[in-house]
Amino acid sequence: MMKAPQRLHELGQSLWLDNITRDLLDRGTLKRYIDELSVTGLTSNPTIFDHAIKNSAAYDAAIRTKVRNGISAEALFFELALDDLGRAADLFRPIHDRTDGVDGWVSLEVSPLLAYDTASTLAAAKALFGRAKLRNLLIKIPGTKQGLPAIEEAIFAGVSVNVTLLFSREHYVAAAEAYLRGIERRVAIGLNPNVGSVASVFVSRWDAAVTDTTPPALRNQLGIAIAKRTYASYRTLLDSPRWQRLENAGARPQRLLWASTGTKDSNASDVLYIKALAAPFTVNTMPEGTLNALADHGDIGESLPPDGGDGEALLARFAGAGIDIDALATQLQDEGAKAFVSSWNDLMTVIAGKRAALAKAS
Repeated sequence: MMKAPQRLHELGQSLWLDNITRDLLDRGTLKRYIDELSVTGLTSNPTIFDHAIKNSAAYDAAIRTKVRNGISAEALFFELALDDLGRAADLFRPIHDRTDGVDGWVSLEVSPLLAYDTASTLAAAKALFGRAKLRNLLIKIPGTKQGLPAIEEAIFAGVSVNVTLLFSREHYVAAAEAYLRGIERRVAIGLNPNVGSVASVFVSRWDAAVTDTTPPALRNQLGIAIAKRTYASYRTLLDSPRWQRLENAGARPQRLLWASTGTKDSNASDVLYIKALAAPFTVNTMPEGTLNALADHGDIGESLPPDGGDGEALLARFAGAGIDIDALATQLQDEGAKAFVSSWNDLMTVIAGKRAALAKAS
């Protein structure tokens, strides 16, 4: 009997793991997920690396080896992260090659301290991409107002981008526009327009934000409704003459990615957002626990219709309940950026502490 992850894959949705640790690599767990659970890519963020390095001794030997006079905690982190992501990228390279670059990606985020600084974000994205020399690496750039010009310029420069911290249809459309402008500029001067990109829309944080104000009948449905609305715009864009001209020139779609798909409500299904957002031409990046729950007892129903199904009707009910979607989207993006900064600062403290302790012990 085909497992739920494979059924999703057959439907046309890519399953990515929203996690990376050195233990996952060293123990062969990531390889097993690829072989047995149809995992075809991986995402990371400062929170993930913070937990990985803080809660494991697996990095200690590398930190001890890399410690040298004058290296900052940030520089040491990127060395550790690129080591991990390079190994993961090698595991996904056959998928990347087989799909001609559609799938098989790993992601690394620029410092979240740069989320509101266009020039520094662009410079960091170019530097990380050039340093990594991995053809299946996406550089994560937040879809903030200041991040959008950096996304366009990065795409124009041939840097593959994962646009992160998107929370609404409007956020997605702005990110898609930045991507399209970058590709159109490449086409205009005869550059290869095939530059990889995904647009990551965060789902479960919507429901966590309104859990105390949502009527019981609408509980845990806001994130799904937002995703359905966004999917309709995504499919409309894929059908547009503007996009089809670029596709004819050799470009590939910027794929819509569902992020933050682990269920926050302990009373709800642990695969709630996976089942509801089964959709062709998309990616779902899920926490390890959600992936294993899907493999164990997941049930995949009908795929999301191109028009978003009942998404607009659901959102009308939320509006009737007094929830301001636009204001909440702005709030969630701001809070998401601040949360990554907090994790980043904690991560730098952890690395600095380990570096000092290991240097003293050696």
